[in-house]
Amino acid sequence: MYIQPKHIELSNGKTAVFKSPEPADAAAVLECMRLSASQTYFLLRYPEEIVLTVEDEKKRLDDINNSENGFMLAAFIDGELVGNAGVLCKADCIKTRHRGDFGMGIKKAFWGFGLGTRMLSEAILAAKQTRLEQIELGVFADNSRALHMYKKAGFVQTGIIPRAYKLKDGTYRDEIQMLLKLSN
Repeated sequence: MYIQPKHIELSNGKTAVFKSPEPADAAAVLECMRLSASQTYFLLRYPEEIVLTVEDEKKRLDDINNSENGFMLAAFIDGELVGNAGVLCKADCIKTRHRGDFGMGIKKAFWGFGLGTRMLSEAILAAKQTRLEQIELGVFADNSRALHMYKKAGFVQTGIIPRAYKLKDGTYRDEIQMLLKLSN
């Protein structure tokens, strides 16, 4: 699904433009994903695991923008892509096409201004325009800021996977699974 540009004022007085990233934004999307992944272990992949080529990412963005059951939302501040969020269908089969997986990453320099909360809110609104009935996510159990944001948005905890993530240093982190119903 393609999301039209929307201007959002943040708590630091800056204006973010939220919109679907175009294939022309592919290099910026990959750079944002790699930088975000290098700044926190709370994301699923390490930067070196983001191996798509710009051409691959262009195709992926085009496919997402043309999807009926998923989308990607990018945040631009002063022309710089500073974060992205997305909801993608769990699996496009009869039994699971009502479920969407949520993910988000934001460059650390842009944390603390309400950008994540606003992106989550816009993603929920967009998801309600798809055939999805619920959004699901997994969050590191020690990511208190994200947990607070998700609970505030109405997500409920549905489970815990102990030792779900193994970091490079050999330590483990639990995953808290959460869900937000979009319809009854």
